[in-house]
Amino acid sequence: MAGHIQDRWYKTETDANGKAHRVKTDRHGTGKRYRARYIGPDGAEKSKSFPDGQKRLAEKWLSAIETDMTRGQYTDPKSVRVTLRQYAEKWLDNKTSSPMARKELGRRLRLHVYPVLGSRPVGTFRPEHIRELLAVLEAKPGVSASYARNIFADVQSVLSAAVDDSLLSRNPCGARTVRRPKPDAHPVVPWVPAQVFAVRAALLERYQAMVDVGAGCGLRQGEVFGLAEDSIDIDGRTLHVVRQIKHVEGHPVFDLPKGGKKRDAPLPDSVAGAFRVHMDAYKPVEITLPWRVPEGPKVSARLIFTAEQGGIVWRSNFNGKEWKPALAVAGLIPEADQDGKYESAREHGMHALRHFYASALLDAGENIKAVSEYMGHADPALTLRVYAHLMPDSRERARRAIDDVFQGPPGEEHGPQTAR
Repeated sequence: MAGHIQDRWYKTETDANGKAHRVKTDRHGTGKRYRARYIGPDGAEKSKSFPDGQKRLAEKWLSAIETDMTRGQYTDPKSVRVTLRQYAEKWLDNKTSSPMARKELGRRLRLHVYPVLGSRPVGTFRPEHIRELLAVLEAKPGVSASYARNIFADVQSVLSAAVDDSLLSRNPCGARTVRRPKPDAHPVVPWVPAQVFAVRAALLERYQAMVDVGAGCGLRQGEVFGLAEDSIDIDGRTLHVVRQIKHVEGHPVFDLPKGGKKRDAPLPDSVAGAFRVHMDAYKPVEITLPWRVPEGPKVSARLIFTAEQGGIVWRSNFNGKEWKPALAVAGLIPEADQDGKYESAREHGMHALRHFYASALLDAGENIKAVSEYMGHADPALTLRVYAHLMPDSRERARRAIDDVFQGPPGEEHGPQTAR
C-alpha cells in the first residue's frame, strides 16, 4: 500500500514489562477517526480523513492512490480545491516569457476562459469541458478562428503545467474528441512592386526609407523602429537585427526581436543606398529606453528613424497619422470619412512589407530555410505554412526535367515517343 492508516482514537503504549497496550487518545470519540497518509511524488506527505467505521474505505482510497501512481495517473487531492483561475494566475506569475506576452495571455484568459471555466477545480477537467469552451468561442462575435486557436493554446499550456504539478492526470486538450480550431483560410496576398512604391512615395520623406528596409530586408515594424546606426554593415552587406521597440503597459522599451532571437539579413545595395540618403538628410539620434520592462536598466542606441520632434516613432501615431493616409493615397484603402477616420487595414499594415519580401525571395527561387532565417521565424515549417502558396509552380520544371530525359541526346530514338 502507498502509505498507512492512522487511528486517531487509539494509540499503543508499552508498560514497564515491555507489553504493548492500546489506550484511548485525548481525541477519542471526537472528529474523524482514521487518517490515510502517504508520501506524494513531490516528497510531501498527503492525507485524507475518514470517520469511524470507514477504515476499509480509507484502505481502498490508499490502494487507489498507489494504483494511480503506478500507472502515471496520479493527481494531488488538493486539485479539487484549486480552481483554474487560481492556478492559472499563479502560473502566469511564474512564467518566464516577456512581460508583454504574459499580459496578453492573461487578458485572453480573463476575457474568454474564466467566464466559462474559471471556477472549475483543476482536478475535475475532462474533454467535455474543453469542448464546451470551444463551442462558446465559436459562437462569440469578434472571435476569429485564429484568435480561438490562441485561446485554446493558452488553456492547453495551463493544463499541461497542471499535469506536471500532479493536479491533473492528463491534459484534456489532447483528447481525440477535442478539435483544435482551424486557422482562418486567408492566404497571404502580397503587394506588387507598384503598390510598395506608391505607399513609399505617399509617406513623409523622413519615413520613406522604412519601406525600403521593410520590403528589402523583411523587418517587422518594431524592428524598423528600433534599427540603430551600428546595425548597418555596409561593407559586409549585412543588416544586424538585434533589437526592437515594444510597448509594455503603454511604456516604450527596447527588447530583443520577436522570439528573443537576433539575426542577420542580407543588405541589398539598393537598401544600403536608401540608408545613405536617409542618414544624410536625417542624422541618427541617440535614444535611451529601459530594457525589456519599464523598470529595466536603461540602454541607449542611435536610432535611424525618429519622429519629427526627435524622439522615438510611436506605433499608434505612425499607423494612424502616417501609414493609413499613405495607404489611402496608394489606393489600398478608402479615403478617411467625414470624421477623419480610416477603415481597419489589418492586411495592409507594415507587415505587408514582410510578405512582399518573402514573396520576392521565393519567386526568385530562394530556399525556404534561408527565407525563414532572414525573417527570424521560429522554424522553416512556420514559413512554409504561411508562404507555401507563393512558391513558384513546380509543374513546368517537372515537365522540362522529364522531357530532357526522354528526348535524350540528338540522333537517338528512344523514350515514349518511339513506342509502338
